[in-house]
Amino acid sequence: MLLRIFKGTRPLVISLIIITVGAVWISAFLNPQNPGSFQYETSPMPLYGLVKSIIGDGALPGVIFSFLLFSLLIYLLVNFNTTLFFINERTFLPAVIYVLISGLFPQNQLLNPVLPAAIFLMLAIIRIMGAYRKPGTAFNFFDAGLLISIGSFFYCNLIWFALLLFAGIALLRTINFNEIALSFLGIITPYVITTGLYYVIGKDIGALFTDVKINLFGESSGYYFSRLTIVVLIFCGLMILVSLAYLITRINIQKIKSRKTFYLLLWAFSISLALYIILPSVSVEMVWITGIAASYILAHYFVFVKKKLLPEIIFTVFFMLILLVQLLYIL
Repeated sequence: MLLRIFKGTRPLVISLIIITVGAVWISAFLNPQNPGSFQYETSPMPLYGLVKSIIGDGALPGVIFSFLLFSLLIYLLVNFNTTLFFINERTFLPAVIYVLISGLFPQNQLLNPVLPAAIFLMLAIIRIMGAYRKPGTAFNFFDAGLLISIGSFFYCNLIWFALLLFAGIALLRTINFNEIALSFLGIITPYVITTGLYYVIGKDIGALFTDVKINLFGESSGYYFSRLTIVVLIFCGLMILVSLAYLITRINIQKIKSRKTFYLLLWAFSISLALYIILPSVSVEMVWITGIAASYILAHYFVFVKKKLLPEIIFTVFFMLILLVQLLYIL
């Protein structure tokens, strides 16, 4: 019943999404927290450091700022599919799923650098897909590299998603030197400008690159996984595996643009998982980025799977588990 309602596009669905967002984020507003001792907090990147200095030490302003960014991100999630129509159905389901994924770790619903970085990544993916069947040299890859690089000035590990540029070139274009060079130029431009600015105003350039090194390769603080969180993570993992298997069986019968979009999203999903597994500097904050691709993969499954009862049960259980996580966190 829940899935059938959320798959629709009626005004009622928008109201229910707003209620769901409120239910998932209410704990953050009732009990706002200051960020912990993660690497990106103790050695913040320049843009995140600027945000922290503007917001100050108050926990609630940080929650409000993150919530506004989160609202923008779920709008972009819906708009991306509406524009490219790669799921082949107008639906708010990717936004609903992302809202639920965001509730998996209530401790993350505070001021953090990953949400602004996730917005820049989403914009970069949109620009990459804008190069599809574009004649001549596509400057989209320069724009996308610029966006990812700027996003890394909030959350440094976003720079690894520059791999998406080259995956995008391989997927969408006949590979040529100009577009590869433009991608590199887009990536390095913000760092060149920032280094020059640091030099002009007399700031320590060495400290900047030390912060970059710490954020990329330092040891992040550990995260305590409660038993309920572990159960929900296992359920989410199985749900995503089923959805991935379903997508793979259908991807070759989709339209070319839809197929290439999903391949790019699979690249983003794989990179985020690899970073979490390989890098000690990456922790559960990566869920903000992993959730982008996961939302589309799950939405595709829930929209097109022919069996009606099983997806309804899976979605309802997922919905209730997230609400339970939030309730226990409040209590």
